[in-house]
Amino acid sequence: MSGREIAVLGDGGWGTALALLLFENGHGVRLWSAFPDYAEEMAASRENRQFLPGIVIPKQVLVTADAREALAGTDLGVVAIPTQYIRKALGEIAGSGTLTRAVSVAKGLERGTLCRPSKIVQEVLEPEDVAVLAGPSHAEEVARGLPASVVAASENLEFAREVQEIFSSRRFRVYASGDPLGVELCGAVKNIIAIAAGISDAIGFGDNAKSALLTRGVVEIVRLGTALGAGADTFYGLAGIGDLITTSISPYGRNRRVGLEVGKGRRLADFLAETQQVAEGVTTTKAVLDLAADCGVEMPITAEVYKILFEDKDPRQAVVDLMMRNLKDEF
Repeated sequence: MSGREIAVLGDGGWGTALALLLFENGHGVRLWSAFPDYAEEMAASRENRQFLPGIVIPKQVLVTADAREALAGTDLGVVAIPTQYIRKALGEIAGSGTLTRAVSVAKGLERGTLCRPSKIVQEVLEPEDVAVLAGPSHAEEVARGLPASVVAASENLEFAREVQEIFSSRRFRVYASGDPLGVELCGAVKNIIAIAAGISDAIGFGDNAKSALLTRGVVEIVRLGTALGAGADTFYGLAGIGDLITTSISPYGRNRRVGLEVGKGRRLADFLAETQQVAEGVTTTKAVLDLAADCGVEMPITAEVYKILFEDKDPRQAVVDLMMRNLKDEF
């Protein structure tokens, strides 16, 4: 496939890593930041010192805070903005250019509306096609050229396959899927389970407890997803089990780190006030519980994480309450 002109919207670590990947794949890339001063700093230093330090941004990658410059002549936009800020950020640049096709790489659910990231993109930009790209793929590793595999999903399977070709390389393997609903629900709920995994690690509950936690976490993800109409197979693939494993064990995992700090006894508000990275699982927890309630779906791990984060419940008591629930068959 010949090179495309692609705008990457969002200056975080993942947006930057994908901009580098797309450039290496032969595409023209414009990396847009919502913050003019930071865009100027990145353009001058050729490094995203805040979110992806130590990685060189080639001079051929345009770094700009000018949305018109970023979008001019592009036929594909990659939305790498944290979920809670997508609507505002895209709303401010919507008149700066026309994107006929978009790929969302954000994870979570929007507070209040319970919208998935791709639906926000669809509502604000109104592209002809939207795909989502997700899977076990920390920016720090992808930017260093370490191998990773993800899934591109769209209701238009042909567009998913087009995205597959655009992003795939010798070190970045992309599978295609027609289930964006399932892929995005995986991305939302797995972050909550990762917070629980971090809490478990901080308390020192061991490998047995963590394995059980992740396994039952998958059950919760499948339960919610299938109730909403997603395909069960999606949750056992890269976007589901694959991303859950990475997020729950990696030192790069922001949501796991939240769990670690809370499990050590730190107040959530204090930790969030001093970190510059966004842990989507925190804001997603309430949204997922609201969605589950609407569907009549039971999500006990998610409910306990919410109580720990926002009601100051003792994590040890939360584990006791999970262990002492009524006994039942596994399936």
